Amino acid sequence: MDDSKRPRIANVYRGTFIHSTQQTALQILEDELLGVDTDGKIAFTGRGVELDRLSQTFGFSPNEVIQLAQHEFFMPGLVDTHIHACQYSYAGTALDMPLLQWLKTYTFPVESHFKDLQFAHKVYSQVVHWLLKWVQVLSIDHRKPRLSCVALCKYDSLRFEKDNFGQRALVGKVCMDRNDSVKHYKETSQESQEETCRFIAELLKKKYPLVRPVVTPRFALSCTEALLGQLGAIAKNNNLHIQTVMAHGCYLSDEELVLFRETGASLAHCPNSNISLCSGMLNVRNVLNHKVKLGLGTDVAGGYSASMLDAVRRALDTSKVLTIQNPEYETLSFEEVFRLATLGGSQALSLDDQTGNFEVGKDFDALRVNVAAPGGPIDLFQGEDPKLYNYDTNGRFRFKVPS
Repeated sequence: MDDSKRPRIANVYRGTFIHSTQQTALQILEDELLGVDTDGKIAFTGRGVELDRLSQTFGFSPNEVIQLAQHEFFMPGLVDTHIHACQYSYAGTALDMPLLQWLKTYTFPVESHFKDLQFAHKVYSQVVHWLLKWVQVLSIDHRKPRLSCVALCKYDSLRFEKDNFGQRALVGKVCMDRNDSVKHYKETSQESQEETCRFIAELLKKKYPLVRPVVTPRFALSCTEALLGQLGAIAKNNNLHIQTVMAHGCYLSDEELVLFRETGASLAHCPNSNISLCSGMLNVRNVLNHKVKLGLGTDVAGGYSASMLDAVRRALDTSKVLTIQNPEYETLSFEEVFRLATLGGSQALSLDDQTGNFEVGKDFDALRVNVAAPGGPIDLFQGEDPKLYNYDTNGRFRFKVPS
């Protein structure tokens, strides 16, 4: 390789890598090499036996390779495609009503408290702290339509960047110019448009590489057709994502799923919230059969847990309930749900050209997991074969790790 075209390598890792591809739901790469360049992108991958050749090709010393321990592996960061940051303060409570009553009774009143910036800072810092434990890439939907939203979103973005956490985020200022249940809790179309433009300008000025603004209509019923058209124009003029990720979708018909596929719209499967608010159960198999882009979401606070691991478990549980109801239903495998939580989420957010798995050219958004860490949540048992180990994360996730 020509030295002038060769990427500068920052780190090279060797060990076990677990990820998904479009063809394979769960791929375990043992004794794999992965090189990361100085821009944080994956420069190469290869087998361990290719170390000498790769070191010569990419100009790094074999002595500088970072070797993972026996019980460690890399996996892609988990992707939360639907979370309400300013509902976090009452997560795990107030789940005694159906959705629309729940919004009117609990959600809208709590959101009104976010005009107090000290309260907002406290809540958002806790959200970031928790999400960083397991989520690398996420979409945050700020549920505060009016004036203080710019300051709040700016602070949240600042938290990600200032502390150098390397957290990727799509941050949206929620737009809502129609609200029949709480008539005073809405904007005019003009206010919504102006606040969205101001929010975008403030965030883009920061030039954060991983935190981007996103245009966010609350949901179709809360926005007039005129506002939706204006928001579409704003997204196009600023080359931004617009949230075409529909949460839940439990009652979509086959015809509607065809329309989703044809238009490139995505779904966020939020199984915890679906059950907690008695909203329904999504037939994920049918969505996948229609080749609609699909990821997982926590939907805090409709969902009581901000953990994407919980979303993985609840997705499996929902699939099994559907199988109980219909024994001919094809239950999801944990491999398929792993893909939904990683690559599927990045595809749903149109970020799969940047993240979601360990393909060359993508950003190295990864979790380094040590299943033998003292005091960790994983019990480790050695089987009859001393080379075979089963790793069990809260009784849900098992695979072989080489000795």
